[in-house]
Amino acid sequence: MNRRQLVKSMFATGVVTLAGAGCAQSGATAVGKLSVGQVSKSIAFFPMFIATEKGYFKEEGVTFADPPVLGTGAKVAAALKSGSIELGGGVMTDVFKLSALDGNVRLVANMVDKYYIDIITGTKFKGSAVDASLEKRIASLRGKKIGITGPGSGTEALVIYLFTKGGMDPKKDAELVNLGSEPSAALGALKSGQVDALSFAQPLAQQAEGTGVGTTYISPCRGDIPGLVNASHGVIFTTQSILKKKAKEIAAFQKALERARKDIHSGDSAEIKKLLAAYRSGMPDATLDALVPLLKDEVPATNGFKRASFDAAAEFHLYSGLIDKKPDYDQLVPANLRET
Repeated sequence: MNRRQLVKSMFATGVVTLAGAGCAQSGATAVGKLSVGQVSKSIAFFPMFIATEKGYFKEEGVTFADPPVLGTGAKVAAALKSGSIELGGGVMTDVFKLSALDGNVRLVANMVDKYYIDIITGTKFKGSAVDASLEKRIASLRGKKIGITGPGSGTEALVIYLFTKGGMDPKKDAELVNLGSEPSAALGALKSGQVDALSFAQPLAQQAEGTGVGTTYISPCRGDIPGLVNASHGVIFTTQSILKKKAKEIAAFQKALERARKDIHSGDSAEIKKLLAAYRSGMPDATLDALVPLLKDEVPATNGFKRASFDAAAEFHLYSGLIDKKPDYDQLVPANLRET
């Protein structure tokens, strides 16, 4: 039985709790435990996987169970608010919406500094070509069935934004289908024709193209949407009370993430590719090759938040009508994470 199987067995038998899987390596300074949950297994949380696999969290002295994948940002926010988790991995949509109701919300780490959700069309999609203007591609989505992870998600937010930009109402001019966050289910729905298109986080678009299931139709990261290229999106967040109570644990968590980011930006590409294959099994080799340079471009080198990227994310949500008041950068971003 390997280590990961052993840990899972221990969870199943009640030997360890959700908040305390594993022990610090010999010689490491034990800091404490955290409970963590995330919305999906998108590229945003790949640095967490690296830090786990390479032992960075343990070496920094912080431990936690394999984060449960909760499926939607709303569920991540609810879990944080209820105390089921102490750190939530989601998107800025979750943070902005929750902070409008609870001024206690705080950001912990910027995981992807670009809007990394794409519109992916199936092989039988009828509409303007991929190289057509953005306006024509948006218009082509009218009347289509579009798969999203669920209501209140970043995937729904992109559809709302695009339809608003195109003078349409997604509730009337399209059918949004809630598919959850499981990649295989989303790709299956696209392949079978259950939906005409998907709004999903990377690397689903790359996986769809690598398997011949679909095409990246609209991609903010690719530069398809002016003003939405550099925008804080994938994030780890918590509350001020947890930030104060678990200051040492969160600092250790952040240090481990910094080490994983360094691996992505300056480490061995072959090793990153191997880890990526383990993180999201089943992706073709060509897809993995395409993702490695993409990660270097989209995953920021630090945990910090540039004000310009924060503001771009805020404008996106204001324009879409997802929030009605501009979020306060100085309130949501702790002083040690503020970048010019």
